[in-house]
Amino acid sequence: MKILIANRGEIAVRIMRACREMGLPSVAVYSDCDRDARHVREADQAFHIGPSEASQSYLRIDRLVDVARRAGADAVHPGYGFLAENAAFARACQDAGLTFVGPTADVIALMGSKTAARAAAIRAGVPVVPGTERPLDDAVGESEIAAIADRVGYPLLVKAVAGGGGKGMRAVEDPASLASAVRTARSEAGSAFGDTAIYIERRIRRPRHIEIQLLGDHHGTVVPFVERECSIQRRHQKVVEESPSLAVTPELRHAMAAAAAAVARAVGYASAGTIEFLLDEDGSFYFLEMNTRLQVEHPVTEMVTSVDLVQWQIRIARGDRLDVDPERALAPHGHAIECRIYAEDPDQGFMPSPGTIRGLRPAAGPGIRDDGGVSVGYTVPVFYDSMIAKLVAWAASRPEAVDRMARALREYQVLGIRTTIPFFLWLMRQPDYHAGRYDTTYLDRLLASRQGETFSELSGREEELAATAIGIDAFMRASGGAGAMLGRPAGGWKSAARREALRG
Repeated sequence: MKILIANRGEIAVRIMRACREMGLPSVAVYSDCDRDARHVREADQAFHIGPSEASQSYLRIDRLVDVARRAGADAVHPGYGFLAENAAFARACQDAGLTFVGPTADVIALMGSKTAARAAAIRAGVPVVPGTERPLDDAVGESEIAAIADRVGYPLLVKAVAGGGGKGMRAVEDPASLASAVRTARSEAGSAFGDTAIYIERRIRRPRHIEIQLLGDHHGTVVPFVERECSIQRRHQKVVEESPSLAVTPELRHAMAAAAAAVARAVGYASAGTIEFLLDEDGSFYFLEMNTRLQVEHPVTEMVTSVDLVQWQIRIARGDRLDVDPERALAPHGHAIECRIYAEDPDQGFMPSPGTIRGLRPAAGPGIRDDGGVSVGYTVPVFYDSMIAKLVAWAASRPEAVDRMARALREYQVLGIRTTIPFFLWLMRQPDYHAGRYDTTYLDRLLASRQGETFSELSGREEELAATAIGIDAFMRASGGAGAMLGRPAGGWKSAARREALRG
């Protein structure tokens, strides 16, 4: 089995590692600005697919299928983002005789619609947040939407049917602000997803965001895993995840896992997927949506269960029977926390910080995992999501995991661009975060309460650390020493001539 990875950055590197451990060759694709990217160097083959704009490269289904054919690939792994939840892409792979490492196109289409997914959850007997059961397209006027909103009840959320990542979502406190929220949500949804349909659901004021990872095979087996807590969000975007959740008891864990498995079985799900829930303060939980792909936060589940989710995705795609102990999957060992490191400047409102990485020293040590996708000399582009790495800390208990993460963040050095590392160091010191007292509104409220401090000042002796890292970088370059310190592939650089030969 030879796998083309229809993605880039850290997730492409992560999938390649799984392929290497399974003895499977991997094929990378790259745009103009990714010509010298780390995922290109680490693949067995690499092919250019177009200009830097994603619409002309990573989102071109025809080019990806053509490259898979030319490379002699048997399968395509979409990673996450880009085309990972695109039913047309899954169908195009199937039509071309390629194995799509994910669920079927029909399941992707079904669960990609928020309203259709809600209906599937209801049929499976799983509770959902009160709201509309059908899409509200442009033909539904403001007066009808106002009547629907009155029935659902305020406060409420207006959400894009095809949405995700907080796009096309607006909170509405009272009827006076409904019409404006609907117009804005429709506009955002049309721009982001090409679909202006919305739906309305009641807003739970301070929920926790809990999700259940699961695996399903083509033989009818579904195994749910211990929950992930994803409540640390900035403007509806997850930034920190952990497993397990302090808010989930063993009884609640088994109830949520059973509900997640029921939804997966109801739609015949086969691959890795995630059911997301909102957990109310009274312990009630409600189905939110299903992600029909690998999640950014999958490493925390892997760290507390020792199950390689990416390898199982591949095994399931080739028809293997799922062989994971259900009891083990729901019995976490220790505690894991993940911070998404972005090329953003937290002192400038988290504005993107593209540029060339002049020095890089990832954190290391016991219980630390760095899923990175960049290296020294790489120029972070403006065309894609700005996440450059995921830093994961594991320890026997949550307090130890928080302390270990803080230590790792202090060690993690990236020069040439601004990153969110100082912000995460600040967050790790917040008493409520340390105690696990938070919900999905916590971080936005916390950021709004700041008194003009800069994160860089709070992060410690930044200039001294930068000088140290530059010295390390210069020494390592001069001595030709351990490249892994600078983000190089563990096996060393491929020669320039071989890289060009592999680029097709």
